[in-house]
Amino acid sequence: MSARRPPRLHAGEKVAVVAPCSPAPEEELAAALPVIEAWGVRAEVRPHVRDRHPELPYLAGTDADRARDLQEALLAPGVAAVLCLRGGDGAHRMLDLLDYGALRGAPPKAFIGFSDVTALHEAFAVELDRVTVHGPVGAYFGRDPEAVEDLRATLFEPESRMRIAPQGVRTLVGGRAHGRLMGGNLSVLADSIATPHFRRSAEGGLLLLEDVDEDASRMDRMVTQLLRSGWLDGVAGVLLGSWGKCTPDEETIRLMMRDRLAPLGVPVAEGFGFGHIPAQTTVPLGATATLDADEGTLTLDEPALL
Repeated sequence: MSARRPPRLHAGEKVAVVAPCSPAPEEELAAALPVIEAWGVRAEVRPHVRDRHPELPYLAGTDADRARDLQEALLAPGVAAVLCLRGGDGAHRMLDLLDYGALRGAPPKAFIGFSDVTALHEAFAVELDRVTVHGPVGAYFGRDPEAVEDLRATLFEPESRMRIAPQGVRTLVGGRAHGRLMGGNLSVLADSIATPHFRRSAEGGLLLLEDVDEDASRMDRMVTQLLRSGWLDGVAGVLLGSWGKCTPDEETIRLMMRDRLAPLGVPVAEGFGFGHIPAQTTVPLGATATLDADEGTLTLDEPALL
């Protein structure tokens, strides 16, 4: 069964903007706010979004402040959705600072982000059993209207996004598989093995994998870590997204992924359009779906949001 679904967004509601990972330039925040409000909702910037860590410039404020902003946004009765401003670094550092008991008692709400936000998607899957949204962060809103429209449709009109079929999907291993959507950033998943708030295995899942600024040799080690640890045992299928700025080239990455994943004997499709790529595809994590690797389609069992 799918995880617990949040309600869809409606005009007049409030979207909280948080920065749980790396900081974003002020101009990216400024560009995101009018795009959010063009949806007919109100954008609320949480208190520490503009912070910078006093010693570690790759973090948007201290771990405690970033966690407080996120926790309060998820619990606030007037907030309908929580949008991460950026990925980057730092989500892992605040996982142990969240009060999952309090969050379990609160109604689910749409939580949106990708990249390093994968650590939070996983924690919310494990601890809260909630559907979350793997989609563009706020820093992209001012420069990627296609990605923003795909996200908007998912949040406001989820019935229109029951069948996901991006252009350019290629079959690495053919077949059909059914399971719960999970995963995200390969580096974050590999770093999370054997840590709290991370699922013990991908058994029964349709696993998303993407990354940026990595080399095929390093990604080989990451996938091999997932294989050797047993984390991929029983996975139902794999969807590969984008490899932005990854080296040496797409063909080498394709050959490596096929070499590592084909022995699993499950469907694998690449080029599914999610991740660090313009016009990225929004995918609801925690929803159940059918992957057809031959046709290049992902069909949800039910709308991602209620």
